[in-house]
Amino acid sequence: MAADVIVDDQLTVGFVRKPHGLSGEFCVESASGYYEHIEVLKEVTLRKGTEEKKCRVESAKIGHATLYMKLEGIDSPENAQKFSGYEIRVPRKFAAPLGKNEWYVTDLLKCTLVYYESKNGLKDKVLPIEIGTVTDVLEGGAGDLLEVSLSESCEILAENIRKTSSGKPRKVLVPLKDEHIGKVDVKAKTIQLMHLWILE
Repeated sequence: MAADVIVDDQLTVGFVRKPHGLSGEFCVESASGYYEHIEVLKEVTLRKGTEEKKCRVESAKIGHATLYMKLEGIDSPENAQKFSGYEIRVPRKFAAPLGKNEWYVTDLLKCTLVYYESKNGLKDKVLPIEIGTVTDVLEGGAGDLLEVSLSESCEILAENIRKTSSGKPRKVLVPLKDEHIGKVDVKAKTIQLMHLWILE
């Protein structure tokens, strides 16, 4: 499972949504689904595209499936509305803590999807075969999906699987589930694919 989104040294923990009340308070949608780590923030950076604004948090309280936040300098619903859609970013240490088999989306991006093929059972040392590169992590109905751009040079895959009919590298979605994904090593930037058939 993936949680939150990081850009540079900052991690996006939520998104500004609609204004709430008359004081400049607004609703926050959490990027991870958790709000406790956002409720205790003292300072945040609002970001949209290349525009950034650092703000001190005046108040934050958890509501029903949302969080209500008031930032210094945003004092009316009209002013709060201007920031609708902005990311709420903080240093990584203030992000939602990760559980077992959870990673930040940024740590999965640009990882190499690898497959280990053994020709003679377990007797030979098995080297990883590069299948492709993770280009995005998408939310699916049954869980997160890795969007993978298949490697043009991966000879273990048939050409009609590696490339589109126009000859461009094909992108596939791989469920981020234990039955399809083995070891995830974000430091080495590798993710183990368990079965090739999932790419067809």
